[in-house]
Amino acid sequence: QVQLLESGGGLVRAGGSLGLSCAASKRFFSIDLMGWYRQPPGKQRELVASVTSDGTTNCADFVKDRFTISKDDGANTIHLQMNSLKPEDTAVYYCYYRGMTAYWNSVNEYWGQGTQVTVST
Repeated sequence: QVQLLESGGGLVRAGGSLGLSCAASKRFFSIDLMGWYRQPPGKQRELVASVTSDGTTNCADFVKDRFTISKDDGANTIHLQMNSLKPEDTAVYYCYYRGMTAYWNSVNEYWGQGTQVTVST
C-alpha cells in the first residue's frame, strides 16, 4: 500500500511564504499526473496546481503568480511553493498522484492525509 506523506504546513502571516512537499512511501513504476488540492473550511476540495509527467503545469487562477508547483522525478516527490499568502488560502492541502506502482498494476489515484495551512491577518 502506497502512502503519500505531506510536510511543510503550518501557520504564517498574510504576505508570508510556505513550502509544501509530498513524498511517496515507495517508488512508482510510472506517474502521469501529480498535484495539490485544498479544502477550505466549510467548502469543497478544489484543485490548486498540477503537473504532468512531461512537466506541463497548471495552476488555478486564484493562485497564479503566487504559487509554484514542481516535481522531482527521481524521488517521486512534488513541492508547492506558496508566496504572498492570503487568509483565504487557509485550508487543508492534499497531494495527489495518479499512476502505477508496478507495470502489472492498473492506474490508480492516491491521496495524502492532508496538511493544515493557516494564514493569519
